Amino acid sequence: MCLAVTEAFAGSDVSGIRTTAELTEDGQHFLVSGTKKWITNGVFCDYFVVACKTAKGFSVLLVPRSDAVETKLIKTSYSTAAGTTYIQFDNAKVPVKNMLGKEGQGFQVVMSNFNHVRSRPFSSHSARKKKLTNRQQERWMMCGAVIRWIRLVTEECLKWSHQRIVFGKPLISQPVIRAKLAKMIALTESTQAWLEQITHQMNNMTYAQQSKLLSGPIALLKSHSTRCAHDVADDATNIFGGRGITRGGMGRVVEMFHRGYKFDAILGGTEEILADLGVRQAMKVMPKARL
Repeated sequence: MCLAVTEAFAGSDVSGIRTTAELTEDGQHFLVSGTKKWITNGVFCDYFVVACKTAKGFSVLLVPRSDAVETKLIKTSYSTAAGTTYIQFDNAKVPVKNMLGKEGQGFQVVMSNFNHVRSRPFSSHSARKKKLTNRQQERWMMCGAVIRWIRLVTEECLKWSHQRIVFGKPLISQPVIRAKLAKMIALTESTQAWLEQITHQMNNMTYAQQSKLLSGPIALLKSHSTRCAHDVADDATNIFGGRGITRGGMGRVVEMFHRGYKFDAILGGTEEILADLGVRQAMKVMPKARL
């Protein structure tokens, strides 16, 4: 299964999508037409969670693979393992029961996936206080992935700087190298601490509280963590030198990270969009200025 929201002319601005779903005369099916681009897992999946426009507005449909759905692999700078795909829907027939949420309210369906972990609904207030079983969602999960990557790359640099001999001494003896490592460690630990803080809040808040209070911080964390990844990738490549741009050997981890770290900086909302979202969410709860 894949999430098919982004189009060639509608990325972070999901309200600008052009894919349509028209109801058949008998009212039993939708006919989906349009294209999607940069869709992760699209070439492998059997079902497509498609954001589209219906007569009542922005909606989300679960579209099964059929002859009316064509998928084509997009080659990217990071890896073909993600199955990044261009998808074309040509009057794909979808039962009306495959509508996710209510027709015209697809924006809430899409945004509930992007930001945070959603708790299972409980009828009693006391049950909400218990530690809940959660499902990971996109931006939070991407933060965890990129932070784990920068920790791995920092560790590789620590090991290499002790091993590499320059002018008769280990590379770690150079003050400039120790300064780079200090920065990398600080970025790694600070982003990890912020992630753990938000995760703790997720596990102790109701879904309503999460929606109101955590969408902004998660957006800011994702923007910050991918900026940190940018700095770590840059410094790590310089520490490894020629090995840092070689696919193989002792610098292969650094080379792969430097080539692919932008994956997380773009997917799930670009750094600029998410930074702006985080500030706007904070502005909503600021007290009104008095004249």
